[in-house]
Amino acid sequence: MTQLTINSDNYQMQLAEKVARLESMLTPFNVSEIAVYESPKTYYRMRAEFRVWHDGDDLFYIMFDPDTREKIRTDSFPVANRLINRLMPEILDYVRGRPNLRQRLFQVEFLTTTTNEALVSLIYHRQLDEHWQSEAREMRQHLSQFGEIEIVGRAKKQKLRIDKDWVTETLVINDKPYRFQQVENSFTQPNAAVNQHMVSWALNATQGSEGDLLELYCGNGNFSLPLAQNFKRVLATEISKTSVHSARYNCELNNIDNVTVVRMSAEEFSAVMAGERESRRANEAELERFDCQTVLVDPPRAGLDVDTIELVRNYDSIVYISCNPETLVENLAALQTTHEVKQAALFDQFPYTHHMEAGVLLKRKR
Repeated sequence: MTQLTINSDNYQMQLAEKVARLESMLTPFNVSEIAVYESPKTYYRMRAEFRVWHDGDDLFYIMFDPDTREKIRTDSFPVANRLINRLMPEILDYVRGRPNLRQRLFQVEFLTTTTNEALVSLIYHRQLDEHWQSEAREMRQHLSQFGEIEIVGRAKKQKLRIDKDWVTETLVINDKPYRFQQVENSFTQPNAAVNQHMVSWALNATQGSEGDLLELYCGNGNFSLPLAQNFKRVLATEISKTSVHSARYNCELNNIDNVTVVRMSAEEFSAVMAGERESRRANEAELERFDCQTVLVDPPRAGLDVDTIELVRNYDSIVYISCNPETLVENLAALQTTHEVKQAALFDQFPYTHHMEAGVLLKRKR
């Protein structure tokens, strides 16, 4: 069983390879320059999850090599932020001698913030009871020496909260702080430092915009809230019920009153706008009140579907954030008949992997 290591000396080399790859991919779209936003070389991930391996009286964290499925013992994780690294051994040391916390513990998940909050999810292959809750409450008190720590226990069809199942992150966008509720087991950007660069880039790219903003796949409002200052109004759609609740909560948390969040998929919204279906939620949002001239999309790895491509084609400006440049290129090829790329950026959310996040600003051809 090998130990996990990273070589931060190779960071600039791997980043240069990504830049060259993205430049090559965007060559057909006459992109002359790509803005590059680096990641911290270590301690950059705000989320991490580990399997727990039981070996007699001992237990430790493991990860699996994605190619060979070999078990990798993970006593520390320099990819994750420092709070996760402090909590990792402390949690195992605490549960090791406590059967109610240790028995059939299968996985530990961490969600942390830049402001020293953490949500620790303990996942079991057994049902949890009041004895588990009592000892988990004592563990939360023990861990409070490291910051504001929340504990959640999960098993099949069961979820127990000791207090909250969310943390509050603070992101600084162009020198202005924004607070975001981040809920356990829902999507959040993993690299806070790069995420701040990404939102700032989108904010700067939309300076001086006219009309309103439409955002598809808005999540918890990661882009919606900071970008609201550039528009009269923002219409944001999201399919996840949890994320919709968080986005609305975050608007109140930041005293932002010009964002309307609608629980709809991008596909459903496209059909409503094309007049192909009716939607009670769309009617309640009074879509006809909005004059959206800019659209922001941050789709899943599959990219935009055909109907959504036709929808975004109707807007003068398109801000496209992509976690998969291959599907980004496919979508740009479809959009280049009506739009052209004006800006491009690479955000190194995932150092030491082949994954990269990209952003492009497209404008309608005149």
